[in-house]
Amino acid sequence: MVAEIAPAVTPGADELWRLTMEHSPVGMAIVSPTGGFVTANLALCEMLGHDADVLVTKSFQDITHPDDLDADLRLFEQALAGEISSYRITKRYLRADGSVLVGDLSVALLRDSLGAPIHFISQIVDLSERQAFVDRLDAAEAAAEADRRTAQAIFEGVAVGLLRIDGAGRYVAMNGRHREFLALAFPGGHHGQAGQTGFAFGADQRPLERDDMPSVRASRGEEFDDVRLWVGEHPHARRALSVSARRVLDRSGELAGAVLAYHDVTDLVRAMGVKDEFVSTISHELRTPLTAALAYLELLGESGDVTPEVHQQVSAARRNMLRLSHLVADLLFTTRVSSGSPLVDPYRADLALLLCEAVDSASLAADSRGVRIASRVPEELSAVVDGMRLRQVFDNLLDNAVDYSTSGGVVTVDLSLREERIVLTVTDEGTGIDPSEVDQVFDRFYRGDNARRLQVPGTGLGLTIVRSIVEAHGGVVSLESTLGEGTSVCVMLPR
Repeated sequence: MVAEIAPAVTPGADELWRLTMEHSPVGMAIVSPTGGFVTANLALCEMLGHDADVLVTKSFQDITHPDDLDADLRLFEQALAGEISSYRITKRYLRADGSVLVGDLSVALLRDSLGAPIHFISQIVDLSERQAFVDRLDAAEAAAEADRRTAQAIFEGVAVGLLRIDGAGRYVAMNGRHREFLALAFPGGHHGQAGQTGFAFGADQRPLERDDMPSVRASRGEEFDDVRLWVGEHPHARRALSVSARRVLDRSGELAGAVLAYHDVTDLVRAMGVKDEFVSTISHELRTPLTAALAYLELLGESGDVTPEVHQQVSAARRNMLRLSHLVADLLFTTRVSSGSPLVDPYRADLALLLCEAVDSASLAADSRGVRIASRVPEELSAVVDGMRLRQVFDNLLDNAVDYSTSGGVVTVDLSLREERIVLTVTDEGTGIDPSEVDQVFDRFYRGDNARRLQVPGTGLGLTIVRSIVEAHGGVVSLESTLGEGTSVCVMLPR
């Protein structure tokens, strides 16, 4: 038996149109020539938030945003007049809850065989999310542009020369201040590439080599602060610059360039020079009368024609004159450091003997304060050094340790040889140094809060002199301190 197959039923055109409207994800409507809704699909009702029976009581004018109505009506009337058969426009609609929907409207006018308008077929695509994204993008671009303008204003407005270079050392951007410095260093023009030397000089006024130029160092990935140089062809017109550099990395962490800041410190450098010259002059002028006064006091002290009471007074005067003489010597030494003169004259000396002498000398002051000095010193440790200057280092470190110790405390001195390096450590159990001040204690004339609080006499030159002498020997000095527990200073010297 053969099964009979029922013939397929093909829906008519009206039914196909109804199904298309009903299931379309796009909002669709049929609008009368007067603008009223004849019918609308489910997608459009959901877009606008109206039920179908409510929507058909309205016209497209009712749901169009007032600011977009004129443009829509103009196209609507052009279609009715036969000037156009269809149109497309992006417009805003008013939802039932009062919110706004942005839609892409496509309209086609259907006419009868005589050309009379029957109705408009409208399709609306919801662009709200896309419009929100566009609005956010516009806002982000506006904010970025405002930031760019602000950054540009700061970039050009600061009194610091700013330079950006790429990984190959090419100049990417610079501000007006840096262009002024370039004009001084390169009056014949600059090629925009790190490595030109021009009229650039080091802190000692000697011409800089290519590899020492800050831009070249920065292009190699170096980071640094306060690199001093002078720029300008004529010595009296040169400017002193302090240069700092920071690396710029790409997303993968690779070197993409650097940013350099050039500060004009000419006035500061010249003021420091004037101050050093003044200190040096005054110190030299004081040295002669001090020497004479000390000589006369020594003669008085050795004289047998004075009473014991006068002897005591002479001794007190001599101690104070010696202290003033040491201060003058310290001031002269610091000006010598600033001038770049050689600081040390090495010869073979026994550091163990020098340190023992320094400990013996410091013991008198330590005993008067109730402080004990414990030393671990080898029998002999010879090295090629400037013994007189290192004795000055020992004296300054021991004086500091004793001055900042409390009664009953111990100052520990340790001298040893480690892998052909001489290591001296001086540790006290005193008041310690505030962590915020540790990096400044080696600065010239710096006096910390504890020095003022404890009324410890001094000029703030002791550790500056220690560092200068140690570095002149090719060594390093470091300091560690814990507030309330004590301080340890470590000196390392090549043998």
